[in-house]
Amino acid sequence: MTNAPDRRFPSSAGILFGLGLGGFFDGIVLHQILQWHHMATSAGYPADSVENLRLNTLLDGLFHASTYIFVVLGLVILWRTAHRHHLWWSSKLLVGTMLMGFGVFNLVEGVVNHQILGLHHVNETVSRETWIYWDLGFLIWGAAMLLGGWLIFRAGKRESPGASD
Repeated sequence: MTNAPDRRFPSSAGILFGLGLGGFFDGIVLHQILQWHHMATSAGYPADSVENLRLNTLLDGLFHASTYIFVVLGLVILWRTAHRHHLWWSSKLLVGTMLMGFGVFNLVEGVVNHQILGLHHVNETVSRETWIYWDLGFLIWGAAMLLGGWLIFRAGKRESPGASD
């Protein structure tokens, strides 16, 4: 029989998955598909010249590489934990921690890159006066995912024998 400490769900794996997926969402949807901003468009490198676009593309690529590393680390942690013994966890544990990681990504990225450093803003295609509303929406969305993820995670812990941290 597996001991309770061996059955714990690796919350760090879900949070790393969420951080990576949050970064992928931001980079793919907001940077590439909608083209609302790039990494340094508000930091003196607007996407109005080939040189600035090249710099922003490089920085976007480095950003994507870091989010990829988060996902790989989450996968390694999850695999190493699950590979030890046959385990049963509620899917709410993974969903909850991924939402927590996604929410943490939005909050950190929104506070650091959007507000403190001013590197870019969520939607730079609208009038500058409305950027703050998009930025605040992004932060609220992040906080909602963090809180919702935590609530789902707590429910999953109640459903999973020996999964408490």
